[in-house]
Amino acid sequence: MTHRFEFSYHNPTQIVFGTNAFAALDSLIPQDAKVLLLYGGGSIKHNGVHAQVTAALGQREIVEFGGVEPNPTLETLTAAVDRAKAAKIDFVLGVGGGSVSDGAKFVASAACYDGDGWDIVKGLHVPSSALPVGIVLTLPATGSESNAAAVVTRKASLEKRVFYVPPARPRFALLNPDVMHSLPDRQLENGIVDAFVHVCEQYLTHPVGALVQDGYAEAVMKALKTLADTFEQRRTTGWQQNLMWAANQALCGIIGVGVPTDWITHRIAVELTALWDIDHGRTLAIIQPALLKELIEAKRAKLVQMGQAVFGLPQPSAEDTIAAIEALYRSLSMPLHLREAGIDEADAAERVFAAVKAHGNAALGTHAGVTEAITARIIQRACA
Repeated sequence: MTHRFEFSYHNPTQIVFGTNAFAALDSLIPQDAKVLLLYGGGSIKHNGVHAQVTAALGQREIVEFGGVEPNPTLETLTAAVDRAKAAKIDFVLGVGGGSVSDGAKFVASAACYDGDGWDIVKGLHVPSSALPVGIVLTLPATGSESNAAAVVTRKASLEKRVFYVPPARPRFALLNPDVMHSLPDRQLENGIVDAFVHVCEQYLTHPVGALVQDGYAEAVMKALKTLADTFEQRRTTGWQQNLMWAANQALCGIIGVGVPTDWITHRIAVELTALWDIDHGRTLAIIQPALLKELIEAKRAKLVQMGQAVFGLPQPSAEDTIAAIEALYRSLSMPLHLREAGIDEADAAERVFAAVKAHGNAALGTHAGVTEAITARIIQRACA
């Protein structure tokens, strides 16, 4: 099948990659900027990153805000917005992983808005401006450091939503693989799976003759599989460099230009985090195999292609490829069913479906013609 490619691609985020990346802060942030330093639980103060970043910022005035959660909440980020407004911040520097990157985009947008910040998340207010954002990446996984997407959870209502704020796309992202030395294995496992599924969502649809996009997607997935297969090398510089770059390339936008994409795995998986606070990477491993089995006919051709190009299987069936994906996740200690994540509630599937439906994601159509009934079956496979 051929496809008429029509797209406009522009990614203005400057990537500074390497062990000396932090030094670039001095030239990337104006000398007179008042900087909000946004970070997570405080690990950056123990691994030396905080000291390196503040040293690189020199004499600039810094206002710190820590405590952004692994799944950033509206409640915490609103406090950061209040701090930014009160201090008249004019630059937001996020130091952390995808959650801090997402939080920085929200804060930068909401700080320029007088209404309720949740309006931005729900799409009721579309920001036309935002404070400039920069990211110092400490955890490779989401690619949020160089795209316009963000995810925020409202704890009060257990809602986790994806939104897009192009004005808050990071101006730059500093990727120093050395920061990965102190990361726990669980976060590295999550990072590989998160990046892998990001590529799958842009690849596992149906063939459209996009040789470059397919080839790029397959290259990134092969790299991530190699990293999983060589997980024992995770403390080496080469392994860490490759994960940091692969995770960035998985969701910087280039793989999905001009081709059909399918984000249903994410649309369902976010509800597992909102309901039970399960790691995002693990929620993807729970939902994706169930989805692929339910939608196998619509995705059969690409699954076969993936089996050959990514897993090196001789004459694979679509079923063989799904089994290979499951084996990959198993090798990274991922749960493949909700009960394997420690959730054994009798009404779990019903709760997930109710949340998916309430957020308008039960009948997403796409190339596979996903209806509410199909979505319910996917959730039953993964969560019942």
